Amino acid sequence: MTAVDVRNLEGAVVGTAELPDSVFGREVNGPLMHQVVTAQLAHARAGTHKTKTRAEVAGGGAKPWRQKGTGRARQGSTRAPHWRGGGVAHGPKPRDYTQRTPKKMVRAAVLSALSDRARESRITVVDQWGFETPSTKRAIGALEALGLREKGQRQARLMIVLDRSERETWLSLRNLGERVKIVLPEEINTYDVLLSDTVVFSTATLATTVARLDDGTTGEAR
Repeated sequence: MTAVDVRNLEGAVVGTAELPDSVFGREVNGPLMHQVVTAQLAHARAGTHKTKTRAEVAGGGAKPWRQKGTGRARQGSTRAPHWRGGGVAHGPKPRDYTQRTPKKMVRAAVLSALSDRARESRITVVDQWGFETPSTKRAIGALEALGLREKGQRQARLMIVLDRSERETWLSLRNLGERVKIVLPEEINTYDVLLSDTVVFSTATLATTVARLDDGTTGEAR
């Protein structure tokens, strides 16, 4: 079991939090995470892409010129794929990109991703956010005090896990751009964890996440 410092919004250490091995100490399974992320991104595809074949393009019913005697190559239609305005050969058609990923596989991949971030010391725990009113300026100051944002530097990718009741905190953090991802404990997924440089919990959301994912076992994520 790994212990990490718990900090307040001023960056001071106010305690420690335990990261149980059953959630944050799994063996990192790269192929499993790749398969789950690929399926997750494929599931997000609409699959509505469509091109018309030569049979679906309007026009081209008349032979453009007679078969022989013109010195040009014989043509039967101006809607063949090699003609401008013609149909598309072997183009995309509507399809379903969904890949089947069992719940146990998805859960194991999330545990593997969280374990990877814990192994690289990319887990940050905040005592509590405590925003009473929305304030983006205060949110920026808090991230700078926590060492998660540096002035003059490109914003690191953060995944911040908030409780559903922390509305003011969510309103304070949501304006910080696409490099700050806000999720609920039940929304933690492999792709967002791997995409982030640091995963940020509060003590409350860490406890919720552990309770949700902990099955009491340790070892390799299967």
